[in-house]
Amino acid sequence: MKRLLIILSVISACLTTACNFSGKAPVVGISCGHSAKGTDNLSSNYTKAILRAGGIPFIIPTIETAEQAEAVLSCLDGVVFSGGEDVNPAWYGEEVWNETVHTNPVRDRSDSLLARAALASGKPILGICRGEQLLNVMLGGSLYQDIPSQVTGAHIHRDTVHMASIVKGSVLSRIFDGDSVLVNSYHHQAVKAPAPGIVIGAWSDDGIVEAWENKQVWGFQFHPEKMLPDDERWLPLFKAFVSRL
Repeated sequence: MKRLLIILSVISACLTTACNFSGKAPVVGISCGHSAKGTDNLSSNYTKAILRAGGIPFIIPTIETAEQAEAVLSCLDGVVFSGGEDVNPAWYGEEVWNETVHTNPVRDRSDSLLARAALASGKPILGICRGEQLLNVMLGGSLYQDIPSQVTGAHIHRDTVHMASIVKGSVLSRIFDGDSVLVNSYHHQAVKAPAPGIVIGAWSDDGIVEAWENKQVWGFQFHPEKMLPDDERWLPLFKAFVSRL
């Protein structure tokens, strides 16, 4: 009960601030991680990217109920689901594949509540890495739990860079010239069965989905916010997202 009261207090204070800013620029909520010590956390790369794109970033604290999720969404113009631990395989009807799968029950509960509220709201959503995987699952898709042991011939996708082939007509094709772009890679899970209604926007040459989209959601397996500090070509992606709000 004490933790719930603290959460509600934090949400109330943050929403008041966000709503005060909302008349000046779009307010973009960003989901956060949750450590074993009980602290919420988020890389500043996300907030810096939204600020540079013209939005007001609002770090969404870990939440526990659908009511809290709906309260948060009521003061946001859009949502970014950030990277982090593996999505619990139970969400897409599977058992844990092997010892490489590491989940976070607190974050899974919070993110699933936020995702349901965000999808129901119709507001624009951006999913990055775990966020992209989570949204595919919430829309009815599934994941490879461990690329190295499930995808024959796959490249190493942890702490590497590689080329991604861009699908004509996709979000990435409207931002980058050419049919490919260099992306980073910090994952061992990926989209297996795409959710109904989504369109693939980019692939790696080993068949891993690097981007997908529908009318509401843009999902990226890579981390554009990590590349932005050194590569200005990624700023238009965040500007394009903020311009939708």
